[in-house]
Amino acid sequence: VQLQASGGGVVQAGESLRLSCTASGRTLRGVAMAWFRQPPGKERQFVAASSRTGGGTYYSNSVEGRFTFSRDNAKNTVYLQMNNLTPEDTAVYYCAADASVITSSLRQESAYDYWGQGTLVTVSS
Repeated sequence: VQLQASGGGVVQAGESLRLSCTASGRTLRGVAMAWFRQPPGKERQFVAASSRTGGGTYYSNSVEGRFTFSRDNAKNTVYLQMNNLTPEDTAVYYCAADASVITSSLRQESAYDYWGQGTLVTVSS
């Protein structure tokens, strides 16, 4: 599976962005998908994930209520709608995929074998 993330950019606090991650090489049906981010000088951290069935969506505490994860299996694409952005959301955002991730492991970086190249989101105050 090859993943291509896009949609990053520079915005001001309070604005919105939508990230996209398009997969090639196989369908995303039955594949767990996730977004992680790596703020400057920090380790990569979990943001949001969708289970293999797409029936469950999970968020980190820091983004719940502001970010929305969605998936369009017909387009083989997942999205991360990010609203009310703050400077603390500044990071490189990565999408990840794996067909064998169980629900209890969705938040774990090590559970995913396939990663996109990352897209930079910068939020100015």
